[in-house]
Amino acid sequence: MGGSSLSKFIEDTHYLLGVDFVQSSLIACALLGILSGVMTSLIVLRQMSFSVHATSELALMGAAAALLFGLNIGFGAIAGAIVAAIILAVLGLKGQQDSAIGVVMSFGLGLSVLFLHLYPGNAKTAMTLLTGQIVGVSSASVWLLAATTAIIVAVVALFWRPLLFASADPVMAQAAGVPVKSLAVCFAILVGLTAAQSVQIVGSLLVMALLITPGAAAVQITSSPLRAVVWSTIFAEVSAVGGLVLSLAPGLPVSVFVTSISFVIYLVCRGIGWARSRKAVRDDVAARRASQEHFRAATDRADAETHHTSTHDEHCAHQD
Repeated sequence: MGGSSLSKFIEDTHYLLGVDFVQSSLIACALLGILSGVMTSLIVLRQMSFSVHATSELALMGAAAALLFGLNIGFGAIAGAIVAAIILAVLGLKGQQDSAIGVVMSFGLGLSVLFLHLYPGNAKTAMTLLTGQIVGVSSASVWLLAATTAIIVAVVALFWRPLLFASADPVMAQAAGVPVKSLAVCFAILVGLTAAQSVQIVGSLLVMALLITPGAAAVQITSSPLRAVVWSTIFAEVSAVGGLVLSLAPGLPVSVFVTSISFVIYLVCRGIGWARSRKAVRDDVAARRASQEHFRAATDRADAETHHTSTHDEHCAHQD
């Protein structure tokens, strides 16, 4: 029974992978994996996890407004996310980031509920903005995602060093002449663009699965920023593309599998990081012990030499 179910699952998946709109969805997932992988390590380094969540809520608001007025959902999500990102960045520079996140999230959710309630069309279409539905992505949305990915990757590559410096140590970066405030606003806009595109796959409620989890997993296994970007991209690709492929046969929402794969990857990386830290602690203890033994041996030799040169008397058995 289990074998027949597995063979049917494989057969259905293989058939659906040959359908045109599914192939377009695979391309969209691959692009989103690259986009998320490039951004997520910097997001984690800058501790912007909840800012991403708030940005996704306003991306939902923009997408819901576009759906209500018959506009392109992708453009609506981008507009809402960019507005949210700029607001959070400006308020964050004034030290009001925590309260700003709560205000922006509640405002975005309130307007989103209003727009979705007023939408006269199919309720399932509106629901996909919350849970994601990459299978229904249009060719125009794929091209928009491709353009967004190219722009963001190019900007991050161009400003990688100052962005990394400002993310790791903003005080030192500002003292060194790096435009920290301008970079913060610029990066917030990039986050808004990325969140807006992620909404179409995993939905606004689970956007953190692609924008936070891959980066959080990557930093568990490497301390190198460049390697973190590579690992984050791999994890995001596996989560997005793998989640889509696994969701085809059962017909379940893509977000279920994307979030599950991301969570499993995070747990595995967390375990690897824990094992490495324990090994590092054991190595440190062994090194300290060896250092102490070396110090004792050196002290004993010094005491022996001192005894020989300055304190030996008639009780000593050795000769000069």
